[in-house]
Amino acid sequence: MSVGTRGSLWRCFAVSAVAVLTATGCTSAGEIGVGRSYVARPTITVASFDFPESRLLAELYGQALRARGYPVSVVANAGARELVEPALSRGLVDLVPEYAGSALEFLTLGATRASSDVGATYAAVSSTFARRGLVALHPAPAQDGNAIVVTQRTASDHGLRTISDLAAIAPRLTFGGPPECPSRPFCLLGLERVYGLRFRQFYPLDTGGPVTLPALRANEIDVALLFSTDPGIRRNGLVILEDDRGLQPAENVVPVVRRAVLDRYGPALARVFDAVSAELSSTTLSELDDQVGSDGAGAAAAVQRWLQSHGLG
Repeated sequence: MSVGTRGSLWRCFAVSAVAVLTATGCTSAGEIGVGRSYVARPTITVASFDFPESRLLAELYGQALRARGYPVSVVANAGARELVEPALSRGLVDLVPEYAGSALEFLTLGATRASSDVGATYAAVSSTFARRGLVALHPAPAQDGNAIVVTQRTASDHGLRTISDLAAIAPRLTFGGPPECPSRPFCLLGLERVYGLRFRQFYPLDTGGPVTLPALRANEIDVALLFSTDPGIRRNGLVILEDDRGLQPAENVVPVVRRAVLDRYGPALARVFDAVSAELSSTTLSELDDQVGSDGAGAAAAVQRWLQSHGLG
């Protein structure tokens, strides 16, 4: 993406975000009763990236806060990381549920490499966020990373078990995934750097699979990048190729919040996030994804049920 285009997208996001925040009352203050007195508390704005699972996570943390009396507004599908991270740093939004490894690579422009080591990756991304006035709270056990996926027939026809097995046939195959895939270190850039893979053609489809998954099933593409928690992988009998050279990093879900917000509300705010994260496993995340569906429209209802069942709603 060119610098000029990126600047234009940022200006569009800023205008849109201001409009959304104003419309939803984010610029006003909530009132929380304390005995007979009331304390004005500014709204906490939670934003998601532009794919269904991120929307679900934003609802998850947002509703948990709301259940504890915090004034919250959720801005769903705010955009790609290139837009949402600057919005968080500039205070347009207050909280973003992140993925540790991808966030680290993005923020450091690849200078600090994420690894499959959960503790090391979290420590590195936490330090990186701190320099921006942001706090990476305790990571959830849940991880959702990139998965390189083929159909069972493609795996059988070519004897595919690992990503390395693609090396001999990649020039004959098509690859589908997010439009930004060619510039991402854990997508096509990484597949070429670590595995030497160059596909015959790349099709820019979507992030999170609502378009990519059907394209793979219909044999319109041969290989796809999907998310590892996508319930459609299991439901359709697809094959995740083993990342045998360790390209993909630890991708634990990490709520990232502005330091100013934590200072304003105190330790109780962080405890709400930590309680939710502690209950969130990869299996749970996949199950919630399955309830929500490919468009993310049912996220609010699915999250409400889950929070109530865990005494968090």
